[in-house]
Amino acid sequence: MEDNPTSLDPRTLARIKGLHLRARHIVEGYVAGLHRSPFHGFSIEFAEHRDYAPGDDLRYVDWKAYGRTDKLYVKQYDDETNLMCQLVLDVSQSMSYRGPSAPLSKFEYAQALAAALAWLVLQQQDAVGLVTFDQQVRASVRPSSHAAHLQQIFQVLETATLAGKTRAGAVFHALAERMTRRSVVVVLSDLFEAPEALLAGLKHFRHRRHDVIVLHILDPQEIDFSFQRPTRFQGLEQLPHVLADPRSMRRAYLREFAEFQHAVRMGCRRFGLDYEEMRTDRPFDVALSHYLSRRAARVRGS
Repeated sequence: MEDNPTSLDPRTLARIKGLHLRARHIVEGYVAGLHRSPFHGFSIEFAEHRDYAPGDDLRYVDWKAYGRTDKLYVKQYDDETNLMCQLVLDVSQSMSYRGPSAPLSKFEYAQALAAALAWLVLQQQDAVGLVTFDQQVRASVRPSSHAAHLQQIFQVLETATLAGKTRAGAVFHALAERMTRRSVVVVLSDLFEAPEALLAGLKHFRHRRHDVIVLHILDPQEIDFSFQRPTRFQGLEQLPHVLADPRSMRRAYLREFAEFQHAVRMGCRRFGLDYEEMRTDRPFDVALSHYLSRRAARVRGS
């Protein structure tokens, strides 16, 4: 599948102007052939009440609530309600990084993924919202299932400014308290924070019974660190610039990075969160299709 010539290479996408066109091209790739609702059916747990209407199945009447309130309510379950998807996009300064071999920055890659996911969710007539953050929430679009809602999401994506530091953990705690209805929360970030604080915030989403997907956006140089000549590394998020010989520090860097990524990956697994590495040199449609296909298979098998 990786070698299929029809796959959408990031270099191709970089030449496509406008988020609307980029999102459509991604969706029309491999993703278009997926099961209609790759997010649906992740549980059949109780979601909420609604007023009883004549003809409703009496098996689903909440008789305890009737005893307390003298009113008839029907229980709804998550597989009977429309999905609500909340995209949580990192707009901190570190997301502006683009290595010498990458056609797009981490933010541009995450921006296109968020646009494609919003498109997909609205295509299946579910609700999608968007939050952008660095050390605090910068913009917020309330979830909606209206087709016209896509343009509002694209406008926020296109006007985002990358300047602040990351405080993902604290932001996740605040968002978890704000999101009152159970949702699928999709985090798109380079996770540039200490794993303990980051995972504590992500765990809070699960504590509030949200289903969490972590898309870890990484430039290939962050993973491989293949610099050869003496290089001046530009500090981001108020870190200093450093002139160094990358060959002398490569082993130590790769060890630290592997430990960081392992801690995040294992923490996500421990708390029941989905974790997926997203390299900015990998075709968008292939990366998204692989992940959503595996998720859909897990849902069908559960």
